[in-house]
Amino acid sequence: MRIVITGGAGFVGSHLVERYLAAGDEVIVVDNLITGSRRNLEAVADHPRLTFIEHDVSRPFTVDGPVDAIAHLASPASPIDFLRLPIQILKVNSLGTYHALGMARAKGARFLLASTSEIYGDPDVHPQTEDYHGNVDTLGPRGAYDEAKRFAEAITMAYHRMHGVPIRIVRIFNTYGPRMRLDDGRVVPNFVSQSLKGEPLTAFGDGEQTRSFCYVDDLVDGIVRLMASDVTGPVNIGNPLELTVLEFARRINALTGNPAGVALLPLPAERTGDPSRRCPDITRATTLLGWQPTVSLDDGLARTVAWFASELQRAGH
Repeated sequence: MRIVITGGAGFVGSHLVERYLAAGDEVIVVDNLITGSRRNLEAVADHPRLTFIEHDVSRPFTVDGPVDAIAHLASPASPIDFLRLPIQILKVNSLGTYHALGMARAKGARFLLASTSEIYGDPDVHPQTEDYHGNVDTLGPRGAYDEAKRFAEAITMAYHRMHGVPIRIVRIFNTYGPRMRLDDGRVVPNFVSQSLKGEPLTAFGDGEQTRSFCYVDDLVDGIVRLMASDVTGPVNIGNPLELTVLEFARRINALTGNPAGVALLPLPAERTGDPSRRCPDITRATTLLGWQPTVSLDDGLARTVAWFASELQRAGH
């Protein structure tokens, strides 16, 4: 297969690139490196079946030759980005999705959209099923990302209905693992970095909000299965093991031997509208794709902590 991966130099994208290369496919990465990094691809940088194109997909683009599939992962996705890069987020998920869909139509390629659990907003339904339409604040600091992804889903379905483009939509829940940015702003990088430095882990609010964490290898396996399937509707990919943020913090401190504990802080502006509970219903993924997570939280965290330790050492911390 010849596959284009937008955002392929990002956290999830780089793992997906390696997965397809290992399967014998040819991969073309299109990334403007606004939040991605060439370092994420250094293990495969000289691979003969990898091509890297530095480009912002919010502007028109195409690639030479045939294309069998497009995985559209390009988008900043961290809470710090919601305030720092809201217009870029809106553009890449609207114009970028439009351009990627246009290429899929022109090349006769199947198209996979990386959507998000954020489209459910602060959910009234728990766990979240794909049939739930969400509870999103369009005017809040998270609105740029949430609404951008909702629009991306809508235009993807429109191209499928109007032009017959074969589409897949994956709704990604909290994912963690090696290659997350040190300044990502999400729970895992924050907690692991603080714990390795022997600092108190800073949780916001009362710490009783819940999250469900999926290791990146499991997510990539779900994406690959979905791309290869004939499933058109959205599919949740995430780990249904639900923990409070405080429970998660204590697991990390126990793993690293950090005695500093947890500090509860007031909710900052960029966290306004944070979902109080988040957990995927993965019945559709299990039934239609034969997928379920296999990496335990302790195993995934051990791999992630080891990677962050090497990154902090490299950064001189």
